[in-house]
Amino acid sequence: MSAVSAVPFGTLPDGSLIESYAIRVGAIELHAITLGAIITSLRVPDRHGRLADVVLGHDTLAPYLQNTPYFGAVVGRCANRIADGRFRLDDQDYQLAINEAPHHLHGGDRGFDRHRWVGRPSSRGDAAGVTFERTSPAGEEHYPGTLRVSVSYFVTPDATVIVEYEATTDAPTIVNLTQHSYFNLAGETSRSILDHELTIHADRFTPIGPTRIPTGGITSVEGTPFDLRTPVRVGARVLLAEEQLRRGGGFDHNFVLQRTGQERVPAALLEDPASGRRLEVSTSAPGLQFYSGHKLDGSIMGAYGRVFDRFAGLCLESQHFPDAPNQPGFPPVTLRPGDVYWSTTSWQFTIG
Repeated sequence: MSAVSAVPFGTLPDGSLIESYAIRVGAIELHAITLGAIITSLRVPDRHGRLADVVLGHDTLAPYLQNTPYFGAVVGRCANRIADGRFRLDDQDYQLAINEAPHHLHGGDRGFDRHRWVGRPSSRGDAAGVTFERTSPAGEEHYPGTLRVSVSYFVTPDATVIVEYEATTDAPTIVNLTQHSYFNLAGETSRSILDHELTIHADRFTPIGPTRIPTGGITSVEGTPFDLRTPVRVGARVLLAEEQLRRGGGFDHNFVLQRTGQERVPAALLEDPASGRRLEVSTSAPGLQFYSGHKLDGSIMGAYGRVFDRFAGLCLESQHFPDAPNQPGFPPVTLRPGDVYWSTTSWQFTIG
């Protein structure tokens, strides 16, 4: 049985209404709001059938209007970091906002996560969902071209959440969208993700320099802490005294997926042995950014009265590589008039 419903979630300072859409299919219940197409809650069962919320979020609007670390949001126009906020396209230089000095991060001072989207229920076969749409005008955050973008969340009867992105432009621009949910399969407890086991299906990654911009190289994971091709306890690796982990402050790195064509390929498997919950991530994107949540510092209180301490959740962000506009060896992120940006990612929840 499936259902999609919408209720008011709050009001922006300009009086605009933010709605919350609830998608219920089988035992899965997903809530997303029209601010930033943010997933505020995702409840899935454990091995005993007990439901719990496996993403970090808030149950009121106000915290999302503050400087929260992109909980559950769609980020863009260009996700991840762009070195010095600069890129060159068709012999023209562009300077974007510097919002993580000295770089541009996740779309700038007011990226897609800070804008109101228009939502509507949608469906596909036996999947129920919601589609969010917005138009990003030319010059927004200093990006060229007017971008029309949509993001859809579908929930299927086999306990899978499908995320689909689509965008078109009226002038050459750059686009790289991702979903920035923080996962903790233990649910709304105080347990960290350090005892989660993670597999990433990648034999290469893009090392970073001192300010977390990729060096331009693509390096084998063999013999490094980034070899996650078999299940590894997150806490056994994230605190190692290794140069790349030191530069990232933990894991904040892009993994190179073995992808051909536009079909989804397996990217990662996250497991919580205590609850039995498992999350399998597949994507059509060329990269997966693993962020271990080490910047969370206990200054934010979320839903259920929980304080988000260090390692309260982790992110598995399917996307193009960081700083792609400035790295000729990386898959391009340029979108031109007449072309369509399209990407899809799935999160399938199972019990182990």
